[in-house]
Amino acid sequence: MIDRMNEPRLNYVMCPAPAQQHPEGGMHRLAYWQWNQTGDAGHPHVVVCVHGLTRQGRDFDVLAQTLSRHARVICPDVAGRGYSDWLHDPSAYAVPQYVSDLLVLLHQLHAQAPIKRLDWVGTSMGGLIGMGIAGAAQLPLPKAIDRLLLNDVGPRLEWVALQRIGSYLGQPARYATEEEGAAALRALAPGFGPHTEAQWLALSRPMLRPLPEGGFGLHYDPRIALPMHALTQEQAAQNAQLLWTLYDAISARTLLLRGAESDLLSASTAQEMGQRGPCASCIELEGIGHAPTLVAEGQVAIVQNFLFG
Repeated sequence: MIDRMNEPRLNYVMCPAPAQQHPEGGMHRLAYWQWNQTGDAGHPHVVVCVHGLTRQGRDFDVLAQTLSRHARVICPDVAGRGYSDWLHDPSAYAVPQYVSDLLVLLHQLHAQAPIKRLDWVGTSMGGLIGMGIAGAAQLPLPKAIDRLLLNDVGPRLEWVALQRIGSYLGQPARYATEEEGAAALRALAPGFGPHTEAQWLALSRPMLRPLPEGGFGLHYDPRIALPMHALTQEQAAQNAQLLWTLYDAISARTLLLRGAESDLLSASTAQEMGQRGPCASCIELEGIGHAPTLVAEGQVAIVQNFLFG
């Protein structure tokens, strides 16, 4: 259960758009949620938790409340989601822009208080961003990632799952109540595994925003769907080659969580990830597909033990 007396603080950082896409030097505002229960707002141990494709930073409320007893926990809303700005050019909704944005965020955090240890928890897209940062040696990081947790994601993504996600991504939605919206979101995410009604409503509320005409819509820019809808199977295979190159260059201690019923991360890909690059340890979670929400007590304990054990 989340202690509402310990709410996170909402902060922002300004990030540049790629020059080739916005030659006049456009900027966008990236929102992030900061959790800290240590009494030290500049705690030197920073844990960055990054959400999946259609989600936002409040996905990690339960996990962050636990982790923030030991570290400064940062949960960004990736561009186009939550409280972050929507991008001028929808073609920029892709991992390279997200890596660039998170690099700016890391430097702002380091300027506020030096980062002595940096860990990363990435669910789905958040894990791809983590691989992009941990595996690119040329990036000017303020601190290399020490421990990397990849939540149901790897270099090779199954095409059937990408098609499934693309079938609902960016579709117009309007719900009369938060409860109706939560029920609709639950129908789209059976792979998230079992949750109580209270847990699911807590996960769903930040996914919804009030509409001027009444009711609720989804929190993200529907144009995040455009790059995915344009993706071909051949391009997905080429992306996998690049991601394997990044993965093989990772030096961080790496843990892979896999929903045993995941359609995005195959068992064979997970096995290969344990045999190359950082040789990730893998924990499979029964009765769950794509992707574990890190809300259940056992899942929180896995993350806590990996980061602080």
